[in-house]
Amino acid sequence: MNLIAPLMKRQIITSILLLTVSLVFGQVTFILNTIPANTPSEDIIYIAGDLNGWDPGNPDYELTKNENDLWDITLPEEPDGTTILFKFTRGDWGTVEKGASGEEIANREFTYGNGDTVNVDILNWADNGGGGGTTAADNVIILDDNFYMPQLDRNRRIWIYLPPDYDNTTQSYPVLYMHDGQNVFDMFTSFAGEWEVDETLNQLYDDGYQVPIVVAIDNGGVERINEYLPWVNNQYGGGQGDEYIDFLVTTLKPTIDENYRTKPDRENTGLMGSSMGGIISQYGVLSNQDVYGKAGIFSPAYWISDTIWSFTMEAGKQQTMKLYQLIGSLEGEEYVQGMWNMHDTLTELGFGSEELFSKEIQGGQHNETLWRENFRDAYLWMFDSFANSISYNTDSEIIQVSPNPVTDHIYIDNYEDIDSLKIFDLSGKLCLQMIVTNNKINTELLLPGSYVLILSSPDKVYTGKFIKQ
Repeated sequence: MNLIAPLMKRQIITSILLLTVSLVFGQVTFILNTIPANTPSEDIIYIAGDLNGWDPGNPDYELTKNENDLWDITLPEEPDGTTILFKFTRGDWGTVEKGASGEEIANREFTYGNGDTVNVDILNWADNGGGGGTTAADNVIILDDNFYMPQLDRNRRIWIYLPPDYDNTTQSYPVLYMHDGQNVFDMFTSFAGEWEVDETLNQLYDDGYQVPIVVAIDNGGVERINEYLPWVNNQYGGGQGDEYIDFLVTTLKPTIDENYRTKPDRENTGLMGSSMGGIISQYGVLSNQDVYGKAGIFSPAYWISDTIWSFTMEAGKQQTMKLYQLIGSLEGEEYVQGMWNMHDTLTELGFGSEELFSKEIQGGQHNETLWRENFRDAYLWMFDSFANSISYNTDSEIIQVSPNPVTDHIYIDNYEDIDSLKIFDLSGKLCLQMIVTNNKINTELLLPGSYVLILSSPDKVYTGKFIKQ
């Protein structure tokens, strides 16, 4: 045994040495052959990606001009086979590179070992050029391009989505506050893709659901992590989360409630965001349970601070609420396990299945695709009572349905003035929707019970009740 042990030791050492020798490191230099002609001459260009925590203005990843007056950067050595994802910015995500028409582009990708020089063409920037296009729906407006945040002494763009029927009714609506506003409604302002919240809600409205007001707050670019993390992380920053939440609670929400027909109570006020936006949504709802009763917590970065656990336990459950957690199975162990650990923690605090919903999407990745595809279900779960309620103008004219009780058909007088018809059961579920083309409405498919009929014309809404035999 005494002879074998030294031999094994030498073999292990030799193996380690051979492994070290066989590991080949590479280096890469990115050269920007072209940049948009309208790039401000005083601006600096940066590379941001998984190589630096997606920091859009990290001074260690600043490009410089070479002898040919072209921007370039040489990255640190990495083992061959290492793949990085990245984009170029001018210091914040509001200036990220875009496609020729201002459209979102996929993350760039490079694998070490595939050459040591890469030439890049940047076609456009998010904040200039691009033909001024937008994918935001007509019922999305900009409240203010420079809304002042006194708690942080900064200005921020604020977006508002108004329900399609907002101008035609006198009813009030719940409000959902969303972070990373650049990505909520408009592909041309997004830095990582669009959630398509406006398109999704408009489709839900067409399907007979009630939809809320949505207020989207742009992130602060280089200040994003600082504002979305209440506690300081020595590597990534943070520490301004309290000030950001205070801005939402004491400055922005009162402004929205004063100027729009909102349901201002906690049961009708929610937060939603992803990644760091998920962190600040969780923190905001638990630290202000008298203000918020709902939160959509997508791909939360719980790993970024251990303080989140002690905070959650200390905040506890003071009131009933609805918390919707979402994670993708391919987001990484720290994300996936973090969400499920938080699920267990919240369960221990007394959040039951009607208040806490946690879902892992197989194959889901940490991106806008995951969040966009699951926004609909999250909204319907969080705002179920409102979403499934009957929507009609409080100034609507009451009509008598003939015949009543109904067997197979309803007859409508002056149908030429009617554009559309909706029939709801008394729980608020949409049972029938159609464009009216004649005065005879088939009700054969309705189950026996009581119903509400809503008829819409260009200038008027008519409502009536009937019983199906």
